[in-house]
Amino acid sequence: MWFLFALASSVFAALTSILVKIGIEGVNSNLATAIRTFVVLLMSWGMVFLTRAQGGIVEISRRSWLFLILSGLATGASWLCYYKALQIGEASKVVPIDKLSVVITLVLAAALLHERFTPKSIFGCVLIGAGTLLMVL
Repeated sequence: MWFLFALASSVFAALTSILVKIGIEGVNSNLATAIRTFVVLLMSWGMVFLTRAQGGIVEISRRSWLFLILSGLATGASWLCYYKALQIGEASKVVPIDKLSVVITLVLAAALLHERFTPKSIFGCVLIGAGTLLMVL
């Protein structure tokens, strides 16, 4: 089931890039990010209440709060940079560079979470890096 959700995520992420590239024309990139964030906020809390998950807030540990907040800050910084890049650059070049996050995530997962690199994952990282270079040069 995780694969279907991951695949759906990639489709929605692709749609996000194209829709924002069209919608951001003539709009300040920070304002556009705030509008998108507001919509995401409404959707997220809507799902929380729809699934009756709001009671779980009191059970969240301090450590989880800290890392969820840090993740939110990283997401905000990523979105602000992404929107500005899309506003001034071509989507066909911005998006592949953004997807280098896959390679960076694998490196961070190994360094911080002690996940192991496999020959397959190393080869995949090299291919993603090379593919990104080919697409943006």
